[in-house]
Amino acid sequence: MAKRPSVLIVEARYYAHVSDALLKGAEAALDQAGARYASVTVPGAFEIPAAIALAVRTGKYDGYIALGCVIRGETTHYDHVCQECARGIQDLALAGHAVGFGVLTVDNVDQAFKRARIDEKDKGGEAARTCLAMIALKQKLRARR
Repeated sequence: MAKRPSVLIVEARYYAHVSDALLKGAEAALDQAGARYASVTVPGAFEIPAAIALAVRTGKYDGYIALGCVIRGETTHYDHVCQECARGIQDLALAGHAVGFGVLTVDNVDQAFKRARIDEKDKGGEAARTCLAMIALKQKLRARR
């Protein structure tokens, strides 16, 4: 990448112990890449797309990382939160914003931790690397103009 990318991490704190693990992975990946980053928190996964949309309007960031966890419960609330969070983030990506999707949608806490821990599936780190890859792609495509 030509310049150090500036990234905003938006972290849903509803399952704070899981999002802490996701954040650790994302920050490690960003540090390794030499990226500049800031983070904000929101109450839950449903609020992530709105927070990113607000940040987009500032023009301060090259990319965004969505981190959070939704664990299946006894009602269809899980389905609505998962679908709307994913749809909102996809809408942002389709609008041309570099977004790394690190929102876990799982059946239980054990599944969440297996995906979140940096020494296991490291989905926070994966979301950060995805965001950085999309920033690089945007820069490459702009350079071809």
